[in-house]
Amino acid sequence: MAKPAFQWPLRVYWEDTDAGGIVFYANYLKFFERSRTEWLRSLGIEQHALRERTGGMFVVSETSVRYHRPARLDDELIVTASLNEKGRASLIIGQQALLKSEHGPILLCEGTIRIGWVEAAGLKPARIPAELLDRLETTT
Repeated sequence: MAKPAFQWPLRVYWEDTDAGGIVFYANYLKFFERSRTEWLRSLGIEQHALRERTGGMFVVSETSVRYHRPARLDDELIVTASLNEKGRASLIIGQQALLKSEHGPILLCEGTIRIGWVEAAGLKPARIPAELLDRLETTT
């Protein structure tokens, strides 16, 4: 059985919307970024400390997003993150933005994000440190 996805709550504010009060499409990528960061933090992986300790960091190398329904001003969302694939130099994270509803969550947007590991100094691709892969092992 697959492990449940990490969930992070979010409310839609004015700054997230366009003139019609609908979430601007690019802001879903921001929502996904925040959820991934909080997911890693929940695993004890703080990105700034990781960079200081290892000299490496994650960068987004590929995204694919599908929009189903719009989120609107003041909506309460749940933004998820789950590890779909784990390689030696990159991870593929599955993500969703769901509208909280009294009838259950409603899918608004979903995507996959590939994050690659690079040496922070020159942004040269590198292998993800073994200790980090071991920590991520508990999520698959």
